[in-house]
Amino acid sequence: MTDAPETYSAKDEVGQVRARRSRWERTWIELRKAPLTAWFGMIVIACYVFVAIFAPVLAPYGEADSSFGAYLPWGDGHVFGTDQIGRDILSRMIYGARNTMGIAFATTILAFMIGGGFALMAAISRGWVDQVISRFVDILMAIPSLIFALMLLSIFGSSIPALIMIIALLDSTRVFRLTRAVAMNVVVMEYVEAAKLRGEGLGWIMRREILPNIMPPLVAEFGLRFSFVFLTIAALSFLGVGIQPPTADWGSMVRDNASLIQFAQYDLKAGITPLLPAAAIALLTIAVNFVVDWFLMKTSGLKE
Repeated sequence: MTDAPETYSAKDEVGQVRARRSRWERTWIELRKAPLTAWFGMIVIACYVFVAIFAPVLAPYGEADSSFGAYLPWGDGHVFGTDQIGRDILSRMIYGARNTMGIAFATTILAFMIGGGFALMAAISRGWVDQVISRFVDILMAIPSLIFALMLLSIFGSSIPALIMIIALLDSTRVFRLTRAVAMNVVVMEYVEAAKLRGEGLGWIMRREILPNIMPPLVAEFGLRFSFVFLTIAALSFLGVGIQPPTADWGSMVRDNASLIQFAQYDLKAGITPLLPAAAIALLTIAVNFVVDWFLMKTSGLKE
């Protein structure tokens, strides 16, 4: 009699292993069917993440090391030369991947937590709760985001926590609109009404009944929203109110080295220098959009 539980436990464990293996096999089959654009996007994103994680190992010099000469040419110990105060361009681009992407990722997650949470609350509660939250969101969306961000950053300062909170708050309005729209189609389903009649709490209904059924559009929106946040942070840094020095950031690197473009007719490499961080921004944005397009195609059931 004592051996039976162990036998069933072993069978359950084998079944779980097979189920996990089956999921991985199905995932690999879907990835093999992905178009070249999706593979290109996934490879680029993986490379960016690798560089961001291992930035201190990959960078030949420190992030704020300014012990070199200003505007040194390409090569001779500095692959892409140095900037206006003698910092290695390649090292700052590597560290910029960690800072820009990390802040954009944290901001996007916070925006989804704020916007998605209030959207689900509005969709389930409806009535005056939905009206109050929706009208407040409409007021925020009526103000141009970049101008509003510049105003708030001038008031609260350009620290990284303030930057994350302000951009997350502004972008949460877009997340709110999408999440509320897709959640409204789910809250009228019978299983949601049954959960309400059982006396389930608001959080339980959000987490167990609604959220799993609206994940595909939210995942796609997360990728797109990350791209917009990424570009917003770069734009604010280019204007001088985003990530502040000596922290490396691609947007501020474009601004700091923009004067080199006028010397392109004399030294082509020097003229290309400010375009390197701009190209890094553009490449990541394109890669994320390729992956999001493929994911939307898979989850929507549409054919190319």
